[in-house]
Amino acid sequence: MASFLTALQGDRGVIAAELRPPRAELDSHDGIDAWIDTYHAVKTLTRRDVAVFLTDSAVGTQEENNLRHLVTNLGLDVPRERVVPFLTTKHSLEFCLSYAEQAWQHGFPALVVLGGDKSVGRPRCLEHAWQLRQAIREREPRLALGGWANPYADPSRQADYIADTTFHAEFYLTQIVSHLNAEPVGRFLRETERRGLGGMPGMFGVFYYRSANPKTLSVLSRFLPVPVDALAAEFAAGATPIDICARTLRAMIDVGARHFYISNLPLSRTSATLNAILDRVGAPA
Repeated sequence: MASFLTALQGDRGVIAAELRPPRAELDSHDGIDAWIDTYHAVKTLTRRDVAVFLTDSAVGTQEENNLRHLVTNLGLDVPRERVVPFLTTKHSLEFCLSYAEQAWQHGFPALVVLGGDKSVGRPRCLEHAWQLRQAIREREPRLALGGWANPYADPSRQADYIADTTFHAEFYLTQIVSHLNAEPVGRFLRETERRGLGGMPGMFGVFYYRSANPKTLSVLSRFLPVPVDALAAEFAAGATPIDICARTLRAMIDVGARHFYISNLPLSRTSATLNAILDRVGAPA
């Protein structure tokens, strides 16, 4: 990958793993162990040309500063162009702008800027993520910025957001999608194609469901669309987590999606699990 954005604009599909930094409240011993696992996963994935996203306060839980730890511990052997930090509006505005400057100064060419869940955690410093992307663009115009779209919402309205000059992004991520509800994604893609938005690459979110535990799926349903009953039926019929994740990737490829980020992969065997999923799909790593 010459750069993350160049890869998205190329002929091949891009696969990324979304990793969650350790929680800030972990004690020093557990925190160190968790970061060691994170570093190992990042290094292994990037050496295989897999992009890595590092979240920022996922689902409202305060996480360690992902950029600080990346700069301190990754060293020079990990290509920065394959690592894309997330930044939400759930910090002070000055922190966000300083974060963006530091990301560029330390060699990270792209940044995903999202609003963050309004119902949990800290309040947003700005009402909308596009406002923060606009402020970052003015402070550090060389960064490639990523926005957000929801293919399960009204496709025309979502295309309006992406096409608007206030979007201030070169690419976007989407809400988690599923093979159990693929048609809305197809409608969204057809609408963006009809509107001539193919030059704005999108990465579609795929969740690695590890089980059909009702309590876990209920909690997840607060943050993303989870087809609880259909997932439970697939697990009951003998499907494995790898099977289910691969089915979603294949269904999304079939409706026209090209780029994906996969969430909730096990941290201790991230690369091996991703390999197994892609082998099942028949997609290149």
